[in-house]
Amino acid sequence: MAPEPDTLLVIDTATEACSVALFDRGALIASDHAVMGRGHAERLVPMIARLPGKGRAAAVLVNCGPGSFTGVRVGLAAARALGLAWKVPVSGYSTLSLVAAMALAEAADGAGVDVAMTGGHGEYFVQGFDARGVATGALASLRPEAAAAACTRMHVAGSMAHALVAARGFGTAQPMLPDARSALLLAPDARTLAADPVYGRGADAKPMAVQPSAPAVAPV
Repeated sequence: MAPEPDTLLVIDTATEACSVALFDRGALIASDHAVMGRGHAERLVPMIARLPGKGRAAAVLVNCGPGSFTGVRVGLAAARALGLAWKVPVSGYSTLSLVAAMALAEAADGAGVDVAMTGGHGEYFVQGFDARGVATGALASLRPEAAAAACTRMHVAGSMAHALVAARGFGTAQPMLPDARSALLLAPDARTLAADPVYGRGADAKPMAVQPSAPAVAPV
Protein backbone atom coordinates (compact mmCIF):
# COMPACT_ATOMS: atom_id res chain seq x y z
CA MET A 1 0.00 0.00 0.00
CA ALA A 2 1.29 3.47 -0.91
CA PRO A 3 2.30 5.72 2.00
CA GLU A 4 0.00 8.53 3.05
CA PRO A 5 0.78 11.79 1.21
CA ASP A 6 2.12 14.64 3.32
CA THR A 7 -0.72 16.88 2.15
CA LEU A 8 -4.15 15.82 0.93
CA LEU A 9 -7.02 17.78 -0.59
CA VAL A 10 -10.46 16.16 -0.19
CA ILE A 11 -13.42 17.18 -2.36
CA ASP A 12 -16.99 16.06 -1.65
CA THR A 13 -19.86 17.29 -3.82
CA ALA A 14 -21.86 14.09 -4.40
CA THR A 15 -24.87 15.04 -2.25
CA GLU A 16 -26.60 18.20 -1.02
CA ALA A 17 -23.42 18.91 0.96
CA CYS A 18 -20.49 20.63 -0.72
CA SER A 19 -17.27 20.40 1.27
CA VAL A 20 -13.50 20.58 0.93
CA ALA A 21 -10.76 19.79 3.42
CA LEU A 22 -7.00 20.16 3.43
CA PHE A 23 -4.91 17.80 5.54
CA ASP A 24 -1.22 17.98 6.44
CA ARG A 25 0.28 14.72 7.74
CA GLY A 26 -3.17 13.54 8.76
CA ALA A 27 -4.14 16.74 10.58
CA LEU A 28 -6.99 18.90 9.29
CA ILE A 29 -5.59 22.37 8.66
CA ALA A 30 -8.45 24.05 6.77
CA SER A 31 -11.90 23.26 5.44
CA ASP A 32 -15.19 24.62 4.15
CA HIS A 33 -18.65 23.04 4.21
CA ALA A 34 -22.11 24.06 3.04
CA VAL A 35 -25.41 22.29 2.48
CA MET A 36 -27.19 23.42 -0.65
CA GLY A 37 -29.71 22.12 -3.13
CA ARG A 38 -27.87 23.33 -6.22
CA GLY A 39 -24.88 25.41 -7.20
CA HIS A 40 -22.02 23.05 -6.35
CA ALA A 41 -20.09 24.00 -9.50
CA GLU A 42 -20.20 27.71 -8.65
CA ARG A 43 -19.37 27.16 -4.97
CA LEU A 44 -16.61 24.56 -5.20
CA VAL A 45 -13.81 26.50 -6.92
CA PRO A 46 -13.99 29.48 -4.51
CA MET A 47 -14.01 27.04 -1.58
CA ILE A 48 -10.77 25.48 -2.80
CA ALA A 49 -9.23 28.87 -3.61
CA ARG A 50 -9.75 30.04 -0.03
CA LEU A 51 -7.75 27.14 1.40
CA PRO A 52 -4.08 27.73 2.31
CA GLY A 53 -1.97 27.64 -0.83
CA LYS A 54 -5.24 27.51 -2.81
CA GLY A 55 -5.60 23.92 -1.67
CA ARG A 56 -2.47 22.64 -3.38
CA ALA A 57 -1.59 19.21 -2.08
CA ALA A 58 0.47 16.11 -2.82
CA ALA A 59 -2.69 14.11 -3.58
CA VAL A 60 -6.40 14.65 -4.20
CA LEU A 61 -9.21 12.49 -2.83
CA VAL A 62 -12.76 12.83 -4.16
CA ASN A 63 -16.22 11.40 -3.48
CA CYS A 64 -17.12 9.30 -6.54
CA GLY A 65 -20.78 8.78 -5.56
CA PRO A 66 -23.40 7.58 -5.66
CA GLY A 67 -25.45 10.70 -5.27
CA SER A 68 -26.51 13.61 -7.42
CA PHE A 69 -25.50 13.01 -11.04
CA THR A 70 -24.38 16.62 -11.43
CA GLY A 71 -22.71 16.78 -8.03
CA VAL A 72 -20.67 13.65 -8.66
CA ARG A 73 -19.49 14.97 -12.02
CA VAL A 74 -18.59 18.40 -10.59
CA GLY A 75 -16.37 16.91 -7.91
CA LEU A 76 -14.67 14.47 -10.24
CA ALA A 77 -14.01 17.12 -12.88
CA ALA A 78 -12.40 19.42 -10.32
CA ALA A 79 -10.31 16.63 -8.78
CA ARG A 80 -9.06 15.40 -12.15
CA ALA A 81 -8.23 18.93 -13.32
CA LEU A 82 -6.25 19.70 -10.17
CA GLY A 83 -4.48 16.36 -10.28
CA LEU A 84 -3.44 17.05 -13.86
CA ALA A 85 -2.35 20.64 -13.15
CA TRP A 86 -0.40 19.70 -10.02
CA LYS A 87 0.85 16.36 -11.41
CA VAL A 88 -0.39 14.50 -8.33
CA PRO A 89 -2.42 11.28 -7.88
CA VAL A 90 -6.21 11.40 -7.66
CA SER A 91 -8.25 8.67 -5.97
CA GLY A 92 -11.79 8.28 -4.72
CA TYR A 93 -14.16 6.88 -2.14
CA SER A 94 -17.83 5.94 -1.90
CA THR A 95 -20.52 8.18 -0.42
CA LEU A 96 -21.94 5.33 1.65
CA SER A 97 -18.54 4.22 2.93
CA LEU A 98 -17.83 7.69 4.30
CA VAL A 99 -21.28 8.02 5.89
CA ALA A 100 -20.78 4.61 7.52
CA ALA A 101 -17.36 5.63 8.84
CA MET A 102 -18.77 8.87 10.25
CA ALA A 103 -21.68 7.07 11.91
CA LEU A 104 -19.49 4.34 13.38
CA ALA A 105 -17.10 6.93 14.81
CA GLU A 106 -20.00 8.15 16.97
CA ALA A 107 -21.49 4.73 17.76
CA ALA A 108 -20.82 2.84 20.98
CA ASP A 109 -22.52 -0.50 20.35
CA GLY A 110 -20.06 -1.92 17.81
CA ALA A 111 -22.88 -3.57 15.89
CA GLY A 112 -22.38 -2.05 12.45
CA VAL A 113 -24.64 0.26 10.50
CA ASP A 114 -26.94 0.31 7.48
CA VAL A 115 -26.61 3.41 5.31
CA ALA A 116 -29.59 4.81 3.40
CA MET A 117 -29.07 7.77 1.08
CA THR A 118 -31.31 9.66 -1.33
CA GLY A 119 -31.32 7.94 -4.71
CA GLY A 120 -32.90 8.66 -8.03
CA HIS A 121 -36.54 8.24 -9.07
CA GLY A 122 -37.74 7.83 -5.47
CA GLU A 123 -35.28 5.04 -4.66
CA TYR A 124 -32.75 4.81 -1.80
CA PHE A 125 -29.09 3.90 -2.12
CA VAL A 126 -28.48 1.34 0.63
CA GLN A 127 -25.56 -0.72 1.88
CA GLY A 128 -24.66 -2.46 5.13
CA PHE A 129 -21.35 -2.13 6.98
CA ASP A 130 -19.85 -4.06 9.89
CA ALA A 131 -18.37 -2.46 13.00
CA ARG A 132 -15.04 -1.92 11.19
CA GLY A 133 -16.74 -0.03 8.35
CA VAL A 134 -16.31 -2.88 5.88
CA ALA A 135 -19.22 -3.34 3.47
CA THR A 136 -21.16 -6.55 4.12
CA GLY A 137 -23.02 -6.48 0.82
CA ALA A 138 -23.17 -4.72 -2.51
CA LEU A 139 -24.46 -1.21 -3.01
CA ALA A 140 -28.10 -1.31 -4.11
CA SER A 141 -30.68 1.18 -5.35
CA LEU A 142 -34.08 0.11 -4.02
CA ARG A 143 -37.63 1.34 -3.70
CA PRO A 144 -38.40 2.48 -0.12
CA GLU A 145 -40.31 -0.67 0.83
CA ALA A 146 -37.56 -2.94 -0.51
CA ALA A 147 -34.89 -0.84 1.23
CA ALA A 148 -36.75 -1.13 4.55
CA ALA A 149 -36.86 -4.90 4.16
CA ALA A 150 -33.20 -5.16 3.18
CA CYS A 151 -31.80 -3.01 6.00
CA THR A 152 -32.15 -4.96 9.25
CA ARG A 153 -29.56 -3.38 11.55
CA MET A 154 -30.80 -1.30 14.46
CA HIS A 155 -28.51 1.61 13.53
CA VAL A 156 -29.32 3.40 10.25
CA ALA A 157 -27.38 6.44 9.03
CA GLY A 158 -27.69 8.74 6.04
CA SER A 159 -30.00 11.28 4.47
CA MET A 160 -32.90 8.77 4.35
CA ALA A 161 -32.28 7.24 7.79
CA HIS A 162 -35.39 8.73 9.42
CA ALA A 163 -37.65 7.70 6.55
CA LEU A 164 -36.32 4.14 6.48
CA VAL A 165 -36.58 3.64 10.25
CA ALA A 166 -40.12 5.06 10.22
CA ALA A 167 -41.11 2.75 7.36
CA ARG A 168 -39.94 -0.43 9.07
CA GLY A 169 -40.96 0.64 12.59
CA PHE A 170 -37.77 0.02 14.57
CA GLY A 171 -34.20 1.15 15.00
CA THR A 172 -32.25 4.35 15.56
CA ALA A 173 -31.88 6.92 12.79
CA GLN A 174 -28.78 9.08 12.42
CA PRO A 175 -29.37 11.56 9.59
CA MET A 176 -26.13 12.79 8.03
CA LEU A 177 -24.42 13.72 4.78
CA PRO A 178 -20.83 12.96 3.79
CA ASP A 179 -18.28 15.55 4.86
CA ALA A 180 -14.77 15.99 3.43
CA ARG A 181 -13.52 16.88 6.91
CA SER A 182 -14.18 13.28 8.00
CA ALA A 183 -12.51 11.56 5.05
CA LEU A 184 -9.61 10.19 7.09
CA LEU A 185 -12.07 8.14 9.12
CA LEU A 186 -12.12 5.86 6.08
CA ALA A 187 -9.74 2.93 6.14
CA PRO A 188 -6.85 3.47 3.70
CA ASP A 189 -8.13 0.80 1.31
CA ALA A 190 -11.53 2.56 1.17
CA ARG A 191 -9.79 5.60 -0.34
CA THR A 192 -8.38 3.86 -3.39
CA LEU A 193 -11.26 3.92 -5.88
CA ALA A 194 -10.47 5.10 -9.37
CA ALA A 195 -11.62 8.69 -9.92
CA ASP A 196 -14.66 7.55 -11.91
CA PRO A 197 -18.37 8.03 -11.15
CA VAL A 198 -20.24 5.49 -9.04
CA TYR A 199 -23.86 5.91 -10.08
CA GLY A 200 -25.43 3.18 -7.99
CA ARG A 201 -28.11 2.33 -10.53
CA GLY A 202 -28.38 1.52 -14.21
CA ALA A 203 -28.93 4.08 -16.89
CA ASP A 204 -32.52 5.31 -17.28
CA ALA A 205 -32.38 5.29 -21.06
CA LYS A 206 -32.81 1.97 -22.81
CA PRO A 207 -31.53 1.21 -26.31
CA MET A 208 -34.15 1.36 -29.01
CA ALA A 209 -35.31 -1.95 -30.39
CA VAL A 210 -34.03 -2.75 -33.84
CA GLN A 211 -36.85 -2.46 -36.33
CA PRO A 212 -37.19 -5.25 -38.88
CA SER A 213 -36.30 -4.30 -42.41
CA ALA A 214 -39.23 -3.62 -44.73
CA PRO A 215 -39.73 -6.34 -47.34
CA ALA A 216 -38.44 -5.52 -50.78
CA VAL A 217 -41.13 -4.49 -53.29
CA ALA A 218 -40.80 -5.88 -56.79
CA PRO A 219 -41.08 -3.32 -59.55
CA VAL A 220 -44.25 -3.38 -61.61
